[in-house]
Amino acid sequence: MLEAFRNGGWGMIPTTIFGLLLVAASIRYSMSPEKRFVPLQISLGIMTISCGALGFVTGVMKSFSFMGNAAPDDRWIWTLGVGESLNNLALALGLVTLATLAASIGAYRFAQSAKLSA
Repeated sequence: MLEAFRNGGWGMIPTTIFGLLLVAASIRYSMSPEKRFVPLQISLGIMTISCGALGFVTGVMKSFSFMGNAAPDDRWIWTLGVGESLNNLALALGLVTLATLAASIGAYRFAQSAKLSA
């Protein structure tokens, strides 16, 4: 896990920060489902995915920028850079999945409370 974090580069840091905030907001929503937490979850989810995508794109750009200096037999090495860059997207998707599970519990509880009050 730590190796994947290192391979992902600088993009892993903002992805982790926004992803953990998203998970925390989703857990809070699952414990006390209130409408005011929904926009926060949506915006943090967008930020998490955006940071993961930005880390991936900048990693691929850096991998391709070194291709001009690579020997002809080493030109395939860009695939390793793309693989390392994908760690950013994997982290973002993993954190969003965790948050979605927690938010689903909150949505279920919210629906149950609305049904009882109706």
